[in-house]
Amino acid sequence: MSNTPAAKPLVDVASIARSAREASRKLALLSDSTRKAALLAIADAIEENSARILVANAQDCAAAQKLLSTGEMTPALFSRLRIKESGVAEMAARVREVANLPDPLGRRLAATELDQGLLLHKESCPLGVLAVVFESRPEVVPQIASLALKSGNAVLLKGGAEAVNSNECVVAVWREALRKFPDVPQDSIHLLQSRSDVMDLLHLQGEVDLLIPRGSKEFVAYMERNSQIPVLGHGEGICHVFVDRAADLDKAVSITLDSKVDYPAACNSIETLLVHQDVAAAFLPKVVAALKNANVEVRACPRVLAFLPAETLIPATEKDWSTEYSGLILSIKVVDSLEQALEHIHKYGSKHTECIVTEDQPAADRFLQEVDAAGVFHNASTRFADGYRYGLGAEVGISNGKLHARGPMGIEGLTTYKYKLRGSGQIVSDYTTGLRHFKHKPQ
Repeated sequence: MSNTPAAKPLVDVASIARSAREASRKLALLSDSTRKAALLAIADAIEENSARILVANAQDCAAAQKLLSTGEMTPALFSRLRIKESGVAEMAARVREVANLPDPLGRRLAATELDQGLLLHKESCPLGVLAVVFESRPEVVPQIASLALKSGNAVLLKGGAEAVNSNECVVAVWREALRKFPDVPQDSIHLLQSRSDVMDLLHLQGEVDLLIPRGSKEFVAYMERNSQIPVLGHGEGICHVFVDRAADLDKAVSITLDSKVDYPAACNSIETLLVHQDVAAAFLPKVVAALKNANVEVRACPRVLAFLPAETLIPATEKDWSTEYSGLILSIKVVDSLEQALEHIHKYGSKHTECIVTEDQPAADRFLQEVDAAGVFHNASTRFADGYRYGLGAEVGISNGKLHARGPMGIEGLTTYKYKLRGSGQIVSDYTTGLRHFKHKPQ
């Protein structure tokens, strides 16, 4: 008898998408109380299966350790992969947060009386079937799945190969918990396995309503070029903190450190620090000392190097200003003015999250008004750019675009709307002939 493990069956992505489509129609009919009860039961199941999830993650981390040692995996990617016991508890807590959010479906967005007995309502409804492609970060699975279920959407998930055991375990726990709820189809969540599955996915317009790739700018662009399905990309995060001439320098050090060090692998971590020349002499020694103490590698423009001749800093290159490090590296540049800071951000920023540190309210107002980004902050860490911290419960991703959803994409981003027209036998020809007339009274 052979000891060779059985190969996994080939996946028919089209069939999976069709089953998700059928599930989405059932989800759209569920009451909020049913969706909430299912999510709360799933949160309990995640906690009850904590040991099982951690074992699966340990398998992924053991395999990834080899890639880390050979340089095939970055420390930032490995950090995203690892789950701690507190991380499982946080997964469950996030699911409960989403469960307790207000019902996003069936909300009346507008009402117009077109004529007597002819009422037009605009109401929120689910998108249908979502497909989300992401790397590492197994905690993304319950975040996305909870938002999808709460908003009445089915979801197809494709995580990175490095997290295959963790993702499979979490999805298995999720589907097992749904067995207690016969009205909630298990096929409302599926996990795709391979890159070829993603390639098949790109051609399923009509079955999938929205593709959400979470990855590099190049990866998002590839998805957009190769699919007719609408794509909402989780964009790259080349974020800045600008320390203005009127900044509180202690506040600026604290915000800079948190924005870089709290979770350097996150897309809302800063990659460049801009410093007004008027405060550079006083501020740079403080912030560089704090960054070095936190093991941050500093890459400095010539003016920074001139201010700190005794420091061993790496000279910054043009490429540094447009690089998302996703690790403990920060480029620093001295600028002449607020105008020059704005120019730099306009040129190199990714429209994700930008921050100004200043006690000058007119300068802050100008920055908030002129910077074109999904999040523009005054005297606050860029790490606040997060669906959970915005009170959205969780997020599917952060969109740098301007259509449909922008910034952290929570439940509202997973809904669309439909017009419901209720009449009493009206026909258009009565209006075109002048027999009847529209009132057009918004209610």
